[in-house]
Amino acid sequence: MKDLICIGCGSKLQSEDEKKPGFVKKNILERDDEGILCQRCFRLKHYRDLVDVDITSDDFIKIITDIGQRNVLVVNVVDLFDFSGSLISSIHRFIGQNDLLLVGNKRDILPKSMSDHKIKNWIRRLIKDYGYKVLDVALCSAEKGQGISYLLDMIETHRKGRDVYVMGSTNVGKSTLINAIIKKYTDNEDEIITASQYPGTTLGLIEIPLDDKSVLIDTPGVINRHQYAFYLEKKHLKHILPKKEIKPKVYQLESRQTLYFDGLARFDYLEGDKTSFVCFFSNEIKIHRTKLENANRLFEKHMGQLLNPPSAQEFKKMGKFVKHHFKSTKEKCDVVISGLGFISIKEPGIKICVHAPKNVGVFLRPSLF
Repeated sequence: MKDLICIGCGSKLQSEDEKKPGFVKKNILERDDEGILCQRCFRLKHYRDLVDVDITSDDFIKIITDIGQRNVLVVNVVDLFDFSGSLISSIHRFIGQNDLLLVGNKRDILPKSMSDHKIKNWIRRLIKDYGYKVLDVALCSAEKGQGISYLLDMIETHRKGRDVYVMGSTNVGKSTLINAIIKKYTDNEDEIITASQYPGTTLGLIEIPLDDKSVLIDTPGVINRHQYAFYLEKKHLKHILPKKEIKPKVYQLESRQTLYFDGLARFDYLEGDKTSFVCFFSNEIKIHRTKLENANRLFEKHMGQLLNPPSAQEFKKMGKFVKHHFKSTKEKCDVVISGLGFISIKEPGIKICVHAPKNVGVFLRPSLF
């Protein structure tokens, strides 16, 4: 059978992987029809519902390298819960001199007691370390519809008649956000899908008209292999991704005590006086406390049962856990496990160790709280 191309986005049609560009059900693909829309384009055209797809980092670089040759406005959507883990490394090397807006999504996940002003100041402080130069920062909850009008006004202010490229890592809520934008800008459903600027490729770009001259261009979500989501099955992915406001859990620990976050990560308090640790994880994740001397035995005995997830298959994909040693800073800090959660530490100079899969990002940052 010859390769078939989606008439909406230009992706090569395939029926093997629903999360990759060009997916259609096998019975549709077997029709050998020249006029097929992939599932993503079909849902966008008929239901105004955009489904995110995943691409490799190499394919993503091809897209954003091309952006640098154009005069556009770039909107980068990041996950406030996994902020550093969802940033795009060296973004300005690829988008050139184009203007950049940063959108922190999932505002509803963070405690309401924290002001937006404080969150924005924290974001501006952190992005300097990643070389981000932004025109402005917006906070929103695409799921709840919060902050969407403010964001759209910001886009209109800065785009100045230019096309708008929206990019982001997987699971940041980019597709939900774009669905809200679609409902704002599109009246004629037949005009939603237009030809891809990359016909015949597997990049799966989709253009959404903003006016008679410019379009909003959605890019597939890039997979960050340092995020925990890469290693988990769909049922467990829902387990670690918060869907409502996080309820922080406070633990008073003596030195040489351990916390397990299900079987996904381990936190050892190695040296220091008795102190409190504030844990920010999905409300679905169970936290288990034990003595450091019993930690290995607990994991070996209860992994996949009491400490579940991960499943045995997921654990095999993760590979052996590695240790990350830290000493807390003078100012309040967070120790982050990318894509899983973070622990806020107030006490300076204490020694800790985090056990996590080899490729999952674990690092210290200035505290959000």
